[in-house]
Amino acid sequence: MYQRILIPTDGSEVASKAVAQGLALAKALDASVIVLIALESFQVSYFAVAGDATNLSAAMDGFAQASARHATQVLAEARTAAEAAGVPVETVQGESDRPHEAIIATAEAQRADLIVMGSHGRRGMAALMIGSQTTRVLTSSTIPVLVLR
Repeated sequence: MYQRILIPTDGSEVASKAVAQGLALAKALDASVIVLIALESFQVSYFAVAGDATNLSAAMDGFAQASARHATQVLAEARTAAEAAGVPVETVQGESDRPHEAIIATAEAQRADLIVMGSHGRRGMAALMIGSQTTRVLTSSTIPVLVLR
């Protein structure tokens, strides 16, 4: 059935539950997993530029450092959980302004035959305003996607 499962995560509670369920599925199927964190790059719009390039540069550096620390921690936790479950694991850290594209590209490059990911279950205006990486993966991927809530 499924031999290589991609599990994208951002470290949120919903994503962490998907990691746990994806690992349980991989264990049951005797499959390996690839855990991906796709970090968004710094957007100048995140920072109210007041004409001081030094502050902008410091904000960019701080963002990059915090993102790297977060990614390292999230991937380490996923690796520890996979190893404890006896599931072969690879971890991948990527950067993309469109995480859904990074998820699909990683799934294809890693030859994953299933993507397991979480969803907050937002509907209506909240889903439109905030956006949903899960919905974008579902509508763009040719690889099967299992969505957990």
